[in-house]
Amino acid sequence: MKPTIRRLFVLQIAMVLFCGSISLPAADWPMFGHDPRRSGWASEEKALTKSTVPDLELKWKTKLKNEPRFLTALTAPVVASGVDTPQGRMTLVYVAGSSNNLYALDASTGAVVWNREFDTLVLPGSGKHQFTVYCPLGINATPVIDRDSGTIYAIAMDGRFFGLDLATGKDKFLPIPFVAPFSKSWSLNLVDGIVYTSMTQGCGNAPSGFYSIDVRDPHRPLIRMLVLSNTDLAGIWGRGGAVAGMNHRIYGLTADGPLEPSAGEYGSTAIAASLPDLAPIDYFAPNNARLITKADLDLASGSPVWFKFGQFELLAGGGKEGVVYLLDANNLGGKDHHQSLFTTPRLGNDEHIWNGRGIWGAPAEWQDESGETWLYVPIWGPLSRSAPIFPKTNGPNPHGSMVAFKVVPDSATKQPALEPAWVSGDFNLPDPPIVANGVVFALSTGENALQFSDRNQHTNPGVLYALDAKTGVVLWNSGTQINSWVHFSGLAMSDGQVYSVDHDSWVYCFGLKKK
Repeated sequence: MKPTIRRLFVLQIAMVLFCGSISLPAADWPMFGHDPRRSGWASEEKALTKSTVPDLELKWKTKLKNEPRFLTALTAPVVASGVDTPQGRMTLVYVAGSSNNLYALDASTGAVVWNREFDTLVLPGSGKHQFTVYCPLGINATPVIDRDSGTIYAIAMDGRFFGLDLATGKDKFLPIPFVAPFSKSWSLNLVDGIVYTSMTQGCGNAPSGFYSIDVRDPHRPLIRMLVLSNTDLAGIWGRGGAVAGMNHRIYGLTADGPLEPSAGEYGSTAIAASLPDLAPIDYFAPNNARLITKADLDLASGSPVWFKFGQFELLAGGGKEGVVYLLDANNLGGKDHHQSLFTTPRLGNDEHIWNGRGIWGAPAEWQDESGETWLYVPIWGPLSRSAPIFPKTNGPNPHGSMVAFKVVPDSATKQPALEPAWVSGDFNLPDPPIVANGVVFALSTGENALQFSDRNQHTNPGVLYALDAKTGVVLWNSGTQINSWVHFSGLAMSDGQVYSVDHDSWVYCFGLKKK
């Protein structure tokens, strides 16, 4: 062997040995819905497949020192892998709590690695909904992880913005006053180093709308906001909060309120603002927007999802009315702001009521191995008599269900349309789904959704389900392993494990059995 060739051969062997010695980190789950567009799709996941999920088991559950407040307890989990902690390299699972705290847990054991209890420097005011189920005075927004800076961001209940070291929980900069104390912000989003949230329901007397904070230079933080109503209405209270597209726009579905865009009133609309300056640039209002507001069927009970389909960039979502709107993300509503690309028939809520019916939570999107695009939507209550025919059904669903559509080109217009695919069996009630490798994971929450009742009564323990993403057939469920119900949370997935929480402040990890 010639010297030059020998040196190249030795170098190649060394590179293989070096690469083989590196433990490549598993995929993160850095925010609610996995990514800025809130797809719910763990595209990096390898271990959880249709063939392996029947081998799921409860790996651990950990009770945290967190006192539930009204309906709220723990936020949806977020996950960072390969974190170099003082105890060694590990994957960490983070949850914030209604008692104004943030925990980091070892993903392999459930042991608490660190926790922060945020102090409160002010007292709550006397806003209309303070000290009620609507404004429970605790952390509400799911935190977000910034791997570039090794930081997890969270909003404490007094409105201060914290940036904590992923490994230790120590402050990376002094906390910054961001939103009104004891206001109600929703899941944090992160785009190009800027954190976004949404505000609703007038908690803390905070105006409803989009909010952002740029702390890339924490000594000169920049805070922006876009107020969407001059009342305490028209907030964005869908689980996903602010949803960011890949087209430099941010989106939300707004709650009941006046619809007068010229006066800055955007009730019952899909709204788009520019990034990063939060200038309003587009909106869609259903033709019956004023009726939706009058009947309290607001769109805000569900967050939208942003995704691509061929040459189209799309936004899909719906609310209590039980209708899904498929919109052109670059031209919401067309010239008159009232035209969708496609609108489904009513999927639920034949009663036409605001209480525990229709679409709540957030949809998820998935592209299968052949390139087909799927949309999964949680429905509270029984299917509507007006619902389209689903080719595959999976049993009775009196309390709720997951419905699946294929995104297809309309035969006449060639524009995107939703083709019914399947409907699940009963979910009581369904939380936002997540997807990986042909498997849909979703939690049956067991919560009592009847407002003006004692909602801590008549609940059931939650059950986690794994469904075939193309048929809705149950591949696995968690049985009786979850202790309690949960309200307005979500799931996370990383490296073959799925994480959930309940109202009694337990964190659960389900993973594959060792063989």
